[in-house]
Amino acid sequence: MIQRVQTLYLAIMIILLSIVTFGSNLFSFMNERSRFEFNSYGIVEYTKFDRHIVSTENFPFFIGTIALILIGFLALMSYKKLDRQFKLGRMTFYIYFVMLISVITLATFGGSILIVDTGRREMGIGFFLFVAGFPFSFLANTGIKRDKKLLESLDRLR
Repeated sequence: MIQRVQTLYLAIMIILLSIVTFGSNLFSFMNERSRFEFNSYGIVEYTKFDRHIVSTENFPFFIGTIALILIGFLALMSYKKLDRQFKLGRMTFYIYFVMLISVITLATFGGSILIVDTGRREMGIGFFLFVAGFPFSFLANTGIKRDKKLLESLDRLR
C-alpha cells in the first residue's frame, strides 16, 4: 500500500481538502462598507474597519469537501481491490471537478450574486489549496490505472 505512488497522491489530496474544510477562507469580496468572506461553512459579512459580524449565510460547502475526503480515504484503503479503487478514484475525480468548477464560478461571479456592489475580490489560501488538490486526484487515478494495467498483463502471462 505505502509503496504505491497513488497512496501518496491520495494522502496529499486528503490533507489539502482537510485544511480547506477546517477553517481557511476560499475568497472574499469587498466594497466600501463591508467585507464578505466565503469559507467552507458559508458567507460571513464583516464591517470593513472594526471587523464586526453583520450577517452570515450558511452554504454547506463543507459537506462536499468531507464527502471528497471520505471517498478519497475509501479509495486509499481499498488497495487490494483495484477495480473498486479505480471506481472510487474516478468518482472522486469527477466530484472534485464539478466542485472546482462551481468554486471558480462562484469566485468569479459571486459579487453579482450577493446583490451588493463589490469593489474588489481577493483569493484566499483555501482557494489555492482547493485548486492544488485537483491534480493530485488526477495523478492518483493515473497511478491506479497503471497498476491495474500491470496486473492485467501479468494475469495474461499466467
